[in-house]
Amino acid sequence: MRSAGRSILFLILAFVLAAVGGYVGYMFAFREHSAMPITSLFNGTPARPSAGGSPVSAGYDQPFVYAASVASPAVVHVRTRSVVERESPYKGSILEFFFGPQPPVTQSVESTGSGVIIREEGFIVTNNHVVKNARAIEVTLTNGESYRAELVAVDPPTDLALLKVQAPSPLPFIPFGNSDSLKVGMWVLAVGNPFNLQNTVTAGIVSATARRLNDDQRRLAIESFIQVDAAVNPGNSGGALVNLNGELVGINTAIASPTGTFAGYAFSVPETLVRKFVDDILTYGEVRRARMGVSVSKIPAGHEFWTRQRGGSGLLVQQVQPGSAAAEAGIEMGDILTAINGTALTEPSQLGERVGRAQPGDTLAVTRYRNGQTSMLEVILHQ
Repeated sequence: MRSAGRSILFLILAFVLAAVGGYVGYMFAFREHSAMPITSLFNGTPARPSAGGSPVSAGYDQPFVYAASVASPAVVHVRTRSVVERESPYKGSILEFFFGPQPPVTQSVESTGSGVIIREEGFIVTNNHVVKNARAIEVTLTNGESYRAELVAVDPPTDLALLKVQAPSPLPFIPFGNSDSLKVGMWVLAVGNPFNLQNTVTAGIVSATARRLNDDQRRLAIESFIQVDAAVNPGNSGGALVNLNGELVGINTAIASPTGTFAGYAFSVPETLVRKFVDDILTYGEVRRARMGVSVSKIPAGHEFWTRQRGGSGLLVQQVQPGSAAAEAGIEMGDILTAINGTALTEPSQLGERVGRAQPGDTLAVTRYRNGQTSMLEVILHQ
């Protein structure tokens, strides 16, 4: 018995020593492996390149590094506090039998997202769903400074919001690029704060443009998303999508995922709609929405125009509102719209985006096909 007890004690002691030795070895190996990247990433503060430059002119041989260095200082961490009503935990309990229906309870909720400084005076663009119902909004810059933000305006149809902070000195900002110049296959960077990991940069390519996610025609939404495969997760909403010059080409807004986290594709509001929203708010104090008054769809296979063109571009007019800008221009149900301002139309969302970026009273040059004839129409948009 005594011999067996010694053997067991010896085995336990050997197991403990092996575990301690393995842990020490793991920590040593981990520190050896991670020390160099952490040091190289945080060794000093690089100067911010001048906006509107290029990787070559700034002396950068890696475009990703240049774009990240331009964009990162102007992407902020957005924290909101709101109060929501939830069902009473006593609903359906014996308390309701004695005291009647239990009222809902209020609960304070904190959530986070991202935002993009677009002017040195402190104007910040984010998503409407990031700040919706917020009672207090706080933004934190990459240097650690925090400011209370004022909600200037929201635009639910584009899911955009504009904030304003009062800073003692001019803030770094991201200049607007041109989302119309994006082509499928181009590199872009997504900058934001996923899972509260501040100032995270991911890279990917443009996978598609003019993407629409909402199929409910009864819901007012202007959707012409840029689809990218850069990793975007909860907390990235409201962050920047930039080109390799560090220019803002979109605001990261949504992901396609069965789990709620990144599963391959993300969607950004294009710069054209962001710029229109900001300009309208700062100029008119409200979003001025132009309307064309036409409903369109993709051309079905077998349609005379589709067969003649072997596919190609074009949208089929399904409905024209009486007295609308489209009706006044002579557009009728059954017409084919092939281009707008010289840009070929292949997706219904393209038409919505082109009208959405315009002002009431603007004139759009629309190319129409009817009965084998192509003509150019001038459509003066209504409000």
